[in-house]
Amino acid sequence: MKKTLLTIISLIAVIVANAQITFVPSLKQTAPDEITISFAGTIDDGWHVYAPNEANGPTPATFNAEKLEGLEKVGGLVANKAPIKKFESMFEAEVSFFEHSVTFSQKLKITGKTYNVEGYLEYGACDDNSCMPPTAVDFKFSGKGVETPVAAKEEQKVEEQVVDEPVAAVDSVVADTIAGASSSAASENGLWTPVIEQLNSFGSAEEDADFSLWRIFILGMLGGFIALLTPCVWPIIPMTVSFFLKRAKDDKKKGIRDAITYGLSIIVIYLVLGLAVTLLFGASALNALSTNAVFNIFFFLLLVVFGASFLGGFEITLPEKWTSAVDNKASSTTGLLSIFLMAFTLALVSFSCTGPIIGFLLVEMGTSGNIVGPAVGMFGFALALALPFTLFAIFPTWLKSAPKSGNWMNNVKVTLGFIELAFALKFLSVADLAYGWGILDRETFLALWIVLFAMLGCYLVGWIRFPHDEDEWDEMGEKIINTRTSVPKFFLALCSFAFAMYMVPGLWGAPCKAVSAFAPPMNTQDFNLAKAEHIEPKAMDYELGMQMAEAAGKPVMIDFTGFGCVNCRKMEAAVWTDESVKSIITDDYVLIQLFVDDKTPLAEPIEVVENGQPRKLRTIGDKWSYFQRTKFGSNTQPFYVLLDNNGQPLNSAYSYDEDIEKYIEFLNTGLKNYKK
Repeated sequence: MKKTLLTIISLIAVIVANAQITFVPSLKQTAPDEITISFAGTIDDGWHVYAPNEANGPTPATFNAEKLEGLEKVGGLVANKAPIKKFESMFEAEVSFFEHSVTFSQKLKITGKTYNVEGYLEYGACDDNSCMPPTAVDFKFSGKGVETPVAAKEEQKVEEQVVDEPVAAVDSVVADTIAGASSSAASENGLWTPVIEQLNSFGSAEEDADFSLWRIFILGMLGGFIALLTPCVWPIIPMTVSFFLKRAKDDKKKGIRDAITYGLSIIVIYLVLGLAVTLLFGASALNALSTNAVFNIFFFLLLVVFGASFLGGFEITLPEKWTSAVDNKASSTTGLLSIFLMAFTLALVSFSCTGPIIGFLLVEMGTSGNIVGPAVGMFGFALALALPFTLFAIFPTWLKSAPKSGNWMNNVKVTLGFIELAFALKFLSVADLAYGWGILDRETFLALWIVLFAMLGCYLVGWIRFPHDEDEWDEMGEKIINTRTSVPKFFLALCSFAFAMYMVPGLWGAPCKAVSAFAPPMNTQDFNLAKAEHIEPKAMDYELGMQMAEAAGKPVMIDFTGFGCVNCRKMEAAVWTDESVKSIITDDYVLIQLFVDDKTPLAEPIEVVENGQPRKLRTIGDKWSYFQRTKFGSNTQPFYVLLDNNGQPLNSAYSYDEDIEKYIEFLNTGLKNYKK
């Protein structure tokens, strides 16, 4: 488990690394009935590439043939030299790798009169601190076989073919961007032609983006206030205030100044963490993260671990030597540096309680699709955490009215543990939907949530107890068995039981709109007694939908959505179920729904160039995500755009906004412009 977590974390940490590792593919005929594909690699100093069949490293070098016609593989991928073998602490095992340079080769036997091979070399690379994500080098070769040994011998002297560009370049700003993916008619009619300027001429959705950032900021502040109420943070407040009072007992202004500096230091520390996540990922990387199976399963396991920790299964703590080192440094220094180090000590000491909350917030914000979301959210978290420390230091008399430490703080932790377990299922559901595994349909998801929130209610009324719950004693020193339920816990338990009961009809198809943003969509429901409320798309393919719209003489509404898109489900549950909205979309538009995270492989990979870099689109989701970026200049979901039968916009784009009247106006404006 530790090895897996280290591997995934190291992969995340190097997305912005600029390691200069190149592999150039080439082909050579090495026998009358045999060819060899080679990959000549150059590796920067400090980096190394893992050998084929390496089981302990993150990604061994592998030869992957997507098309193999008239050929058969002979053996596996081999290197031109022996690998270096060394124990790596990152993976806690001996690994085999190459430094500076290496050439990988794969032999193929010719079995036909002609041959055609297409695929990619995948390799993993690391330095001493981090690893690159698995990297692919594409290749494509074809040629003639030999019919007789004599002819083969004469034709054996063939010049070595070297491919300087791994994939064919296709410009991303012209109508033919998707070679072979769309019909020729679609390209000729300009259905793929970018319309970013035309779309912007109707207006932009900046207000929606700003509103989204405000939501992230408020979510971060809420997380910070919750973290304050945990046993790792709340008891530290009086000690910190006492320190500042003693430090400036003869100078009140100095005490206020130190308290403000302490609060600002807390904000800086957590803001840097948010900025680090922001800098690690670009817009497309965030989108890929939100639906990538490996990362979503990792997030699922991470939240399960955090939840188990909050329930009292174990403590998640940083190495004690880290805390001691920072604490000693803070004691031996003076001035602003000592105050900053004190704030850093707080961050380390409280990690067992704040770590799971921060992890949950970063996961939510990092996969929200907003590139500055993690930074904004961490600012809100730090502000909420810093305010009480600063205010109590400035107004120490307020501490007298503050709640005293007690078992209530552990109740907060356990409640958070149940909530983190519930949200963990969301990430497992995203991976399940994106890859079509079918292991977590809507009924299963709701059943697990019903049980979790029912058990939370049982805990709050005292029917369930966990290892960290303290026993209560009377004045004689005897344990009190039948403790009373406090009024706040009673009302929280009431809400938890009611929420669990609310979800029960969902097992038979009730919409349960309050959880529709997190639960799998209704189409995964196996047993559904409710009347269908969701709108069925007319097509899930752009070209097909445009043809249907032209034949029907109707405009098109494209819904760029995703299996893991929470706001998409909210819009479908809160807006699309309105009778007026449903009537307009169903009767007046041809709805095309495009999932940008659909992992179904394309019949043929599509070669494109984006931002000057060649890449391959291998899944349906890759194709629609690329289409959304190049034609409409957007990478967020939900994203609704109205088009005429020539692929031209009829109104500004519409993002997440649950205002039904505004959405109806958006649709009606598109209809008016279409009729013109």
